[in-house]
Amino acid sequence: MAPLQQQPDLVEQLKNLNIDSAKNYSNTALSFPNENIVDFYRNLIADKLSKLAEIDYKVIYEALETVNSLEKGDLSIPIPRILRGKKGVNPREINHEWAAQLSNKDSEFYIPFIKTCKAAEIFIAFYFDTDFLIKNTIPLVASKKENYGSMKLVENKRIIIEFSSPNIAKPFHAGHLRSTIIGGFLTNLYRFMGWDVVSMNYLGDWGKQFGLLAIGFEKYGSEELLVSDPINHLFEVYVKINADVTKEKEEGIFTEDDPESTNNKARLYFRRMEDGDEQALKIWARFRELSIEKYIDTYARLNIEYDVYAGESQVPKEKMDEALKLMHEKNLIHEDKGAKLIDLTKFNKKLGKTLVTKSDGTSLYLTRDVGGAIARYEQYKFDKMIYVIAMQQDLHTAQFFEILKQLGFEWANRLEHVNFGMVQGMSTRKGTVVFLDNILNDTRDKMHEVMQKNEAKYNQIAEPEKVADLVGVSAVMIQDMQAKRINNYEFKWERMLSFEGDTGPYLQYAHSRLRSVERNAGALFDDLKTTDVDFSLLKDECAGNLIRIIAQFPDVLRVAMKNHEPSTICTYLFRLSHQVSSCYDILWVAGQEKEVALARLALYSSARQTLYNGMRILGLTPVERM
Repeated sequence: MAPLQQQPDLVEQLKNLNIDSAKNYSNTALSFPNENIVDFYRNLIADKLSKLAEIDYKVIYEALETVNSLEKGDLSIPIPRILRGKKGVNPREINHEWAAQLSNKDSEFYIPFIKTCKAAEIFIAFYFDTDFLIKNTIPLVASKKENYGSMKLVENKRIIIEFSSPNIAKPFHAGHLRSTIIGGFLTNLYRFMGWDVVSMNYLGDWGKQFGLLAIGFEKYGSEELLVSDPINHLFEVYVKINADVTKEKEEGIFTEDDPESTNNKARLYFRRMEDGDEQALKIWARFRELSIEKYIDTYARLNIEYDVYAGESQVPKEKMDEALKLMHEKNLIHEDKGAKLIDLTKFNKKLGKTLVTKSDGTSLYLTRDVGGAIARYEQYKFDKMIYVIAMQQDLHTAQFFEILKQLGFEWANRLEHVNFGMVQGMSTRKGTVVFLDNILNDTRDKMHEVMQKNEAKYNQIAEPEKVADLVGVSAVMIQDMQAKRINNYEFKWERMLSFEGDTGPYLQYAHSRLRSVERNAGALFDDLKTTDVDFSLLKDECAGNLIRIIAQFPDVLRVAMKNHEPSTICTYLFRLSHQVSSCYDILWVAGQEKEVALARLALYSSARQTLYNGMRILGLTPVERM
């Protein structure tokens, strides 16, 4: 019998096995045996294999990889990777010899708590002992709860994550969805892993288009509509004034530089904004504030709150001036017809030439990005800054990173661009607008319709419309997160709204069903907090496979920290949910003897907690009933 709530001390177990504490990675940034049972095994394997192969412990440890298929093991090691520098050794032969020794209980190199080691191709696969896993993993999850999977990878490190960045006075376009979802995921993940995160929304709130909007509002605006529905009204105004510009150009009413042209009036208005004209800035500031108020509501539906609403307008002019001065001092700038350019081909041929100020002296997006980065470092002293921006901006981002590097800022190498592909075919079911609120509302309504088909279950849900919205948001987000972020993907309503297969509703259903198991257990579930559990009763293969997947969760998060892929966690959660589903027909809780029921309930509860934690990191709100 073992207590459920007591966290196992796996570091102490390593010491008891006489693993050289000078070599093992316990209590370092690379190894967390007390938080991640896979790290416990890494230490075991690295200790024995390093002695057997006479290869450095660290080389072995870092080469051990988590396996995605249970049939292929729990950890594996590619032999060529650890044989670098060793001549005349055939990895396809030595792996069989080593696997036999590591599995042999009579060998001095035998690895305890391992079920078996198998040689295959150029790998050795290690299969964990499921009895040991069950006895240690379930109490670990029960004691850590919402923190299961968390490892403090850093101490006192700050990161800024900039994401979403819509243009103010326009509805939240579906095109910003990917940046928003990926950025929210990274914010949650980095916080979970010990970073001090500053989440930042760098709004598109500056430029000639705001001169155009102001001119348009004078001509087409309604104060009443501005107050009641600010973003949609401003967007309508923007569409109308743009139509005027197009008409003037196509029909030759004005040349572009004619003082009376809409285009020229907009340019002059923006010039007034750049020069600090109080009246021009007052109107612009009102548009900005009303837009942010509306955005906050939309972000709340996606479980996102920002620490900072920044924007191009917030970049201090003195920082842009400082950047331009440095560019001159470093002889980076040359002029062409009054415009200032930088030729980056001397540093990287792919980066080309780029404009830093227009001929009329007004700033450009790139100049503001450079000035903004300088201001951020001075304010936050960040250890890392991530820009979540579409791959269409790869060149732009690489250009301003290179400019900062050439200006001599040592922190320029702390900047990282997390890019992503495009969403294709994204429109509402009515086939009209592609604004995010329309997408979310349509999805919510569809989920509500599906939920109402089961009247008995529907009547048990306290706030069905709220639950429908949460499930609908999950549908949208999971469809986006399933594929590698660099890939374009086709937005499909039919696939997204399905309760079968790998969809957001399926994950929500998996969580609500596990909660139902806990609820239906009644007093037995309460007993889990105080009663010792006999884990030896969990002998079924499906129980062993489920705990093997649960044990991988911290490792999966660490992989996601490296690749910044939401799909890494998505794929894992579906594997977990599928395995749970395969257990239901075998591991009954209801109608079993108390000891058996308690052990199975403890297993299901650890699965639910793991699923919950993963969903929260993705930005989803797991529902209790649906």
